[in-house]
Amino acid sequence: MKERLCFAFVLLVIVFIAGCVESGEKASTGNEVEIPVGVLVDLSGPLTTYGEDIKTTVTIASEDINEKFKEEGKPYRVKLYVEDTKADPKIALDTVMALQAKDVKLIVGPMTSGEVKNVNEYIRSNKIIIASPSATAETKYIGVTTPEEKNYMFRFVPTDSFQTKAIAKVAHELGVKAVVITYTGNAWGKGLEEFGKEEFEKQGIEVKNSVEYPDPSPADFTPYIATLEGNVNELEKNYSQDEIAVVAFSYEEVATMLAQTKENSVLLNVKWIGCDGVSKSSKVITDVSGKANKVKLYSTVSETKGGKEFDNLNSTCYQQTGNSPQSYGLNAYDATWVLALSFAKVYDEQGKFDEAALAEAVPKVAEEYSAGNYSVSPVSGEVKFNEYNDRVGSEYNIYSVSNESWIESGVWKFATDEIEWS
Repeated sequence: MKERLCFAFVLLVIVFIAGCVESGEKASTGNEVEIPVGVLVDLSGPLTTYGEDIKTTVTIASEDINEKFKEEGKPYRVKLYVEDTKADPKIALDTVMALQAKDVKLIVGPMTSGEVKNVNEYIRSNKIIIASPSATAETKYIGVTTPEEKNYMFRFVPTDSFQTKAIAKVAHELGVKAVVITYTGNAWGKGLEEFGKEEFEKQGIEVKNSVEYPDPSPADFTPYIATLEGNVNELEKNYSQDEIAVVAFSYEEVATMLAQTKENSVLLNVKWIGCDGVSKSSKVITDVSGKANKVKLYSTVSETKGGKEFDNLNSTCYQQTGNSPQSYGLNAYDATWVLALSFAKVYDEQGKFDEAALAEAVPKVAEEYSAGNYSVSPVSGEVKFNEYNDRVGSEYNIYSVSNESWIESGVWKFATDEIEWS
């Protein structure tokens, strides 16, 4: 009888302890507190170059963070849950729901604006905090009209209203007087097309036409290529080839587009201008470096780097992959730090995980992190958010293809609207 009572008592204690584990954290051995962080990246779709880079930098960030917590005698430990979304909005939502079932309520990603748009309502309803390193569409294109509708979503990259100013300035300084735009038909592409058209016109550049193609991108681009060729032929009646450009608001499918463009096409006689979805794409160099070399593919990306932390990350990335980290990878590294530091701050104050308090803490922690208050500094420059929890940007680097590789060609400064060419 005594043995049964003892066994029942033990069971009650176990149930009680299990019930005390807060959502968003997981029980670990000893006094360790796990910080579960989901990582939603594209590892097999149109943004694989950038997805692999983000996976690498977030993994390094988790190791650096855990080492810092250990040195400071704090119990927190980051554990990553890396998932491939293929840049597909439906897969992204399914993955967020699956991660929530595992009590993962902090996420770095997803990468694209379409994914962010598709998960926003769900994360708000379930108080899941996401930090996208690369989704740049303006708020209206992700279904947001007020800051309150975006209080659990943070974007560690400036929006496209900044980028299109840079792109239009690049075109102007290259002597371009007329463009034809092609763009992917998702929230990101449509936003770039709208804001880009406005900025080109401000620079006195004619926009002949905008050619939309579907997302996911088609296997056969020849109908769209034919339309672009017709537009360029029309522009040649009033402009020289040096004054005409094709503007591609695309992801890495721009490589497929160029691959399917015939060698004698008029499209290879004019400049091409890309964006952050194209900049430094390894697929471009691997698949179509010769054609890219002809059209240059001038592409912009928000990129600030430097300092000891960047040098350390750069060295580690190069040892592991043979490559330096790219802009989105830098943003993701900082996003991981800010989420982990925010978790620790709230847990220190409340003794538990609190989603709402953590969401409120992120902007303040980002500023403190940028100021070096945690004895570390951002690798992507100052992290500061506007009222919509979108990063405030200041400059864009410009890359182009030369000698069949990407080279840095200049930098656009928002404060002065000027380009410093390399």
